Amino acid sequence: MSYSHPVPLLATNCGSASRTHHTSRDSRPSTSAEEPARSADRKAQQTRDADLSQTDYYARKRLISQAKNKYNAPKYRLVVRFTNRDVICQIVTAEISGDKVFAAAYSHELKRYGVENGLTNWAAAYATGLLVARRALKKLGLDEDFVGVEEPDGEYKLTEAAEGEDGEGRRPFKCFLDVGLHRTSTGARVFGAMKGASDGGLLIPHNEKRFPGYDNEAKELDAELLRKYIFGGHVAEYMETLADDDEERYKSQFVKYIENDIEADGLEDLYAEAHKAIREDPFKKDDDEGEKKGKDYWREEGKKYRQKKLTHEERQERIKTKIAELAS
Repeated sequence: MSYSHPVPLLATNCGSASRTHHTSRDSRPSTSAEEPARSADRKAQQTRDADLSQTDYYARKRLISQAKNKYNAPKYRLVVRFTNRDVICQIVTAEISGDKVFAAAYSHELKRYGVENGLTNWAAAYATGLLVARRALKKLGLDEDFVGVEEPDGEYKLTEAAEGEDGEGRRPFKCFLDVGLHRTSTGARVFGAMKGASDGGLLIPHNEKRFPGYDNEAKELDAELLRKYIFGGHVAEYMETLADDDEERYKSQFVKYIENDIEADGLEDLYAEAHKAIREDPFKKDDDEGEKKGKDYWREEGKKYRQKKLTHEERQERIKTKIAELAS
C-alpha cells in the first residue's frame, strides 16, 4: 500500500524557469551593531505593555476559578492595595458581569477610632484588615461566633470552625489573599492587612513565613517581634532613635504626631484602644456625619442643575427676541 504526501505549492513565474526567493528584513541575520538597538526596543515594548495592563491575570485566574462541585458558590478574596495616603482592603467576589465588593475598609476610616497619623504603616494595615473582617462578619451575623484573636500576641493562628447556637459546627468565612502586583517580600505590609483580617475572624489560608520576625534558618517565628509591629512598636523605636540623634529631623518628620501630642511610649495604647473600638462598632460613623441621603434626594438635587428642554414655540420666540436685539 502506498501513501501520498501533499506537496507544497510554490509561487512560480511561468515565463522563467528560475524561482526567486525573497528574504524579509526581519528574517535576515542581525549584525552585532543592530542587536543592542533591537534589545532596547523589546524592553521598551515590554514596559509599555506593563503600563497598559495592571492585572496579573495568571494569578487572577487561579484566585477566581471555582471547583465545579461547589455549585457556583462565590469564591471570595481579600484584595489589599496601597496608595500614597491610604490602605484599601476589600472582600471581593468575581461574577460574569464584573467583580462585586462584599465589604470594604480604608485606613482613613481609622481616624474614627483614634488613629490620626501613620495611616499607611504596618500597624495601620493590620487595623484596616481587622476592620474589614469585623464588618464582613457583622454583615453575615457571624461576629459573635468568630471573634478571632481579641488580644494580639503575635502567634501564628488560623480561624477554626465554631459551634453555633443550635449545637452544630459552623465553618468560618473563607477568602484568599489578593496582593495584585505588590511584592510579597518578608515583612511586607500586605501581610499586615492579612494578619489583621485573620485575627478578626476570617479564614485566610497562609503560613508564618512572610511575617516580620520569621527566621528562615531556624524555621520559627519571633512572636514578640510580630506583636511589636502590630502595635506600632517599630515606629515608636524609630521615633525615639530620631529624637535622640537628630531632633530637627524628628520635629519635621513627626510634626503631626507632635501636634496631636502622640509620643513614642503611647503608640501601643493608641492601637490597642483602636482595636477594641473596631470590635465594638465596625460601622462607626464620623461625629459630624449627618443622615445618609437616599436616591430620591440625589435625584431631586440633580434636577436643580438640569436645563429644561424648550418647546418649538419657545425656541422660535427666543430667535425672534435675539433678532430684535441685534436690529435695535
